[in-house]
Amino acid sequence: MDERWQRPRGTQDILPDDAARVEYLRRLVSSVAQLYGYGRIETPVFEQTAVFVDGVGDGTDIVQHERYSFVDAGGVALTLRPEGTAAVARAYVENGLSAWPKPVRLYYWAPMFRRERPQKGRYRQHQQYGFELYGSPEPSADAEVLLVARRLLAGVGLVPQVLVNSLGCEVCRPGYRAALVAYFEKHGPDLCEDCQRRAAANPLRVLDCKQDRTIAQGAPDIADFWCVACRAHQDAVMALVADQGLSVVREPSLVRGLDYYYRTVFEVHDSSLGAQSTVLGGGRYDGLTARVGGAPVPAVGFAGGVERLLMAAGRRIPGEGVPRAYVAQVGPGREAWRVAELLRDAAIPTEVDLMARSLKAQMKEASRRAAVVVLAGGQEWEAGRVAVRGLRDGRESEVPLGGLADVVRTWLDEGQEGE
Repeated sequence: MDERWQRPRGTQDILPDDAARVEYLRRLVSSVAQLYGYGRIETPVFEQTAVFVDGVGDGTDIVQHERYSFVDAGGVALTLRPEGTAAVARAYVENGLSAWPKPVRLYYWAPMFRRERPQKGRYRQHQQYGFELYGSPEPSADAEVLLVARRLLAGVGLVPQVLVNSLGCEVCRPGYRAALVAYFEKHGPDLCEDCQRRAAANPLRVLDCKQDRTIAQGAPDIADFWCVACRAHQDAVMALVADQGLSVVREPSLVRGLDYYYRTVFEVHDSSLGAQSTVLGGGRYDGLTARVGGAPVPAVGFAGGVERLLMAAGRRIPGEGVPRAYVAQVGPGREAWRVAELLRDAAIPTEVDLMARSLKAQMKEASRRAAVVVLAGGQEWEAGRVAVRGLRDGRESEVPLGGLADVVRTWLDEGQEGE
């Protein structure tokens, strides 16, 4: 096929079976959000570029390499949304959500755009879900979002590894940063090209580099620099989630890739994904609202890629498996159309022939598409009845038209339970 007509690199076409799995996951995210009191927020697909440059940090990969940015006809610099947290923070400030009762719980499900190297489960246009909690500086807020993440993943049968760390605060981080700079200066020639640049400007990012992992393992541990308040916060978070049976492991090298994180950071990994094992990640970002024009507000949350979670969950997320009926036309006439609409009026997924097939061909097609077939027309129709057949268990019955919907629904439900 001519490359002009192929989808852009790093994008995907989501076909019906996968679309059904995505929709299943979207409903799961929504149901977990309702359990914990999170309301849905939607932000524009594009924002003013400053939201991400100032909010995420101009030393991050997203800002330096991965933005889809443009200047519109009015001369305004805009960027397609590469991540959700900075956009939600902007919306929080602009819409005056600081006046809402605390805490403010928000969640989103939205497309994101990053011009990064496409990998397994990583696309330049992808979907993310995210949970954000504003207004509470307490360790219990950190613990809650970790429990939300656990419940969400349990909904698709995953019990992954949870890694946690603390990046400290404005009191203790400067000392740690200075120790990192001194350490990486000793290893300067051995660092990759990106990390040689990062080592002085953003040394925490070196800890996140896959190429320089061996060097990073010997770096100073931030736990040796925590102030009393940060240590107490970290200990409280670990104790709270342990009380709820959530096992977490402290990972000294965990820093996350964005500049706005403060104190708690965490990632959830699934070994089935191989090298790209992160399913979701997040942490605390108390100063983010100040970066996008507001007053500082305590905040914590996480985000995950839909495609990555689909890969980890595999076929535990069902595809296009909605049990449905098929109405076949017996002889000439339009009775099948009438019956199909009757079943749809009763909220029963139903298909009907659109190809002028013979009855034999319709029955063959029904066996591919449906669990129950209804035969409309012929002598049964003249008597006010229709024939119903179960395509999985072989049972048959003639029922009055008025009671058809109840019979079909019962047969479909029973067939689903037996799978």
